[in-house]
Amino acid sequence: MLSEQDIVEVIVTHLRERLPPDTAIGPQSTIMGDLGLDSLAVMNFVMWLEENFDISVPMDRLIEVETVADLARVLHSLGAQKAS
Repeated sequence: MLSEQDIVEVIVTHLRERLPPDTAIGPQSTIMGDLGLDSLAVMNFVMWLEENFDISVPMDRLIEVETVADLARVLHSLGAQKAS
């Protein structure tokens, strides 16, 4: 299982490929605010993450997510639950 920091790096790398080159992306970047992803883009991104990490992200867990770090924390938690 990847660490939360490793998951942040995967998220940032994936977003850098899809956002304008001058977009600042870090752990505290808000996904919809700072990065400008709309709800459709967020759902597409979540589907990519689910496939990439082989997990399912329940909608009630997405409510916890505002920043890249929040998303990494949720993904890490779900991955740890799956592994146990």
